[in-house]
Amino acid sequence: MAKANMEQNNVTPSADSLAAGARAASKKGPPPVHLWNAPFCGDLDMRIARDGTWFYLGTPIGRRELVKLFSSIIRKDGENYFLVTPVEKVGITVDDAPFVAVDFEVEGEGHEQVLTFTTHVDDVVRAGPEHPIRVTRDAETGEPSPYVLVRANLEALIDRKSFYRLVELGTHEAHEGASWFGLWSGGQFFPVIPSAELP
Repeated sequence: MAKANMEQNNVTPSADSLAAGARAASKKGPPPVHLWNAPFCGDLDMRIARDGTWFYLGTPIGRRELVKLFSSIIRKDGENYFLVTPVEKVGITVDDAPFVAVDFEVEGEGHEQVLTFTTHVDDVVRAGPEHPIRVTRDAETGEPSPYVLVRANLEALIDRKSFYRLVELGTHEAHEGASWFGLWSGGQFFPVIPSAELP
């Protein structure tokens, strides 16, 4: 990100004012973005690509600590994504999901299995009733897109390598009157695909 862009303190909305607000708010733990009702300040030229790369003014944000800072103040209202501080709320573009789950660990097996995911910004999430896994499929190609809920209606797209590993842990269970192939985690079964539709 160009230094000049970060120093334009008189421009609203701006990435630097959001970063300052996020830093101040995060000193006492995770920012309580769900409690903030800052006025909408317009859209910011910031985008999160499907692979988790953040762009500002069309340029990738190379500073990991800055990406993590911004990721701590994301909120989804309806179908739209915002960066929120106590004094600002700006719209951003998210191509798919705001996070990417890049790895996971497995504990136990069968109904006792627990899947713990790590995102590209170091969120750690144990899949279960409060953090469900869901899988959508492209209507034309059938290509799956798996997600896990990270926090307050913000999901992580589970990356391809992790999904292939998850498939190896799958099992067939009765679900809504039919047999489904899916995953157990945290005492809950998450359906992936009807058993009859598997090759």
